[in-house]
Amino acid sequence: MNGARDVMARDDRDPAIRPQDDLFRHVNGRWLASDPIPADRARYGTFDELADGAERDVRAILEESRGAAPGTEARQVGDLFASFMDEELCEQRGATPLVATLAAIDAVHTREEFVGLVGALEREGLAGFLQLFVDNDPGDPERYVVFVEQAGLSLPDESYYREEHFAPVRTAFLAHLERVFALTGLSDAPGRAARVMDLETRIAAGHWDAVRSRDQSATYNLRTWAQVRALVDLDAWRARLGAPEQSLDEVVVRQPSFAEALGGLLVDGELPAWRDWLSWRVVAGLSPYLSSAFVEAHFDFFGRTLTGAPTQRARWKRAVGFVNGAMGEAVGRLYVERHFRPEAKARMDELVGHLIEAYRQSIAGLEWMGPATRERALAKLATFTPKIGFPVRWRDYSALEVDPGDLVGNVRRAAAVEFDRQLGKIGRPVDRDEWFMTPQTVNAYYNPGMNEIVFPAAILQPPFFDPAADDATNFGAIGAVIGHEIGHGFDDQGSKFDGVGRLEDWWETADREAFEARAARLIAQYDELRPAEAPDQHVNGALTIGENIGDLGGLGIAWRAYQIALGGAPAPEIDGVSGAQRFFLAWARAWRGASRPAEAARLLAIDPHSPAEFRCNQIVRNLDAYHEAFGVAVGDRAWLDPAERVSIW
Repeated sequence: MNGARDVMARDDRDPAIRPQDDLFRHVNGRWLASDPIPADRARYGTFDELADGAERDVRAILEESRGAAPGTEARQVGDLFASFMDEELCEQRGATPLVATLAAIDAVHTREEFVGLVGALEREGLAGFLQLFVDNDPGDPERYVVFVEQAGLSLPDESYYREEHFAPVRTAFLAHLERVFALTGLSDAPGRAARVMDLETRIAAGHWDAVRSRDQSATYNLRTWAQVRALVDLDAWRARLGAPEQSLDEVVVRQPSFAEALGGLLVDGELPAWRDWLSWRVVAGLSPYLSSAFVEAHFDFFGRTLTGAPTQRARWKRAVGFVNGAMGEAVGRLYVERHFRPEAKARMDELVGHLIEAYRQSIAGLEWMGPATRERALAKLATFTPKIGFPVRWRDYSALEVDPGDLVGNVRRAAAVEFDRQLGKIGRPVDRDEWFMTPQTVNAYYNPGMNEIVFPAAILQPPFFDPAADDATNFGAIGAVIGHEIGHGFDDQGSKFDGVGRLEDWWETADREAFEARAARLIAQYDELRPAEAPDQHVNGALTIGENIGDLGGLGIAWRAYQIALGGAPAPEIDGVSGAQRFFLAWARAWRGASRPAEAARLLAIDPHSPAEFRCNQIVRNLDAYHEAFGVAVGDRAWLDPAERVSIW
């Protein structure tokens, strides 16, 4: 994988910062001081460094694919890339791709016509007031069901519409709305902007907050369509989605009170505001694919204002992102052929085995868990399914019509094909081989409905994973990532699912209370943390608790797995650094990262992950092994009294 070893080539440790005080800045201090965030990024770190390499690899694949044989999948992705790269054609067309859709919105005169048009546009990826997705049913994981969740907002989260520190963002958003309406040539841009802002503020008032929306129990509300209709009449919307008739007979309504609030807004008297809102949503959704005036206006707000990134990403980078989104597995198949090392899977299988065994030993010895819950936890652990590298079966994109001279058409057709694919799952057997990330993605995930841990090919490279590295380094980096993803099966939400993916309470009451008491202590720790980039705000411990449990369990179990791998032999010392120290240095290197202030504030509001410095530092403060590895003592800034350290798994 190109450039993989370059990521670890430099020693960015800062000798002026002791690992006993700040492990994150000790390991990454020189890198942080170098002003490392590229101009086209809102944040940057280890994941982004590797993603840049994967992005360059994909670009080479796509450019070569432009010359592939007509009718092949390679040519499809090449033509998609070509359609995005034809900037001259986008300039010539200007706002023309919007004209027919905006005219259709303007022609709407009744509530039913409006609701139906939203459904038709939603199928083509032009977001509406609800968001649909298909997954296996938490109550019956061997069948698929449609999930319906709150949507309709342009700002990142409902808190942006009400919290005082986001007032400057609201002012900028209103100005942006007016600018975009003027660009489209629509009349009364100030009036339209004001109506959209007012309507979205009222939509936001019905939204659940981010903490409540991640509660798997509260958001599992299986309803018949008749029950949905009692909350909000969406019959016309359903009819225009193009969905199979039976696919929406039962749906999971994730936030029922939002659906009811939406029903109160979808009335004839609000139709002028809704028309303006839908016009805005269409323009906003398609702006990245139009002429430079629209692209720049879109980036000016959603990039510069919301995230702080000063410069638009290069066109080829945006083109790669578009193709990855539209035909990700087709690109992934070509990527794997060139860049995935088969030996990586064998080594990963071995590492996963060590992590599973470490969790088994840990659960078997938990002093706070009773025997009945322990038995069920071990049964769930035994059914974990690891997926490594790439899918066993690739997705079929033959239904997608690609025209190298029609970017906006490609965008809308790709969305429609994926929408149809998703709803086409209803009534079919659950496909447990499906992947929800592409192989070229630098990330990993746990899926509670499938009880699976998934590691795409692109993350299996240094500094996360290196077959040539010693065990301490691999266990401290990719081992902790593996442990993190397994840990999601036992975090505050994943622990509500059993081994087959059923949302079921398999805990004894006393054990759940003991677990929640430990989680509450971790929440309190994180509530006190304020990132350097946004010192006037603090981490939301309740929002981030699942990821924090994943980090805490992941690193602790990775340490245990490293001990298992050593088999009782002493860890070798390399260049004067002990095995324990290398383990924690690798962990800190994996979480290298920095954010711009606006992006830090945005992520604190919506992201269930804590800032990188705390994913590193606050976790290690809870581990005895870290204190022992570096001799952390009372008076050191990283010292945490043993009575205050949290251990869950």
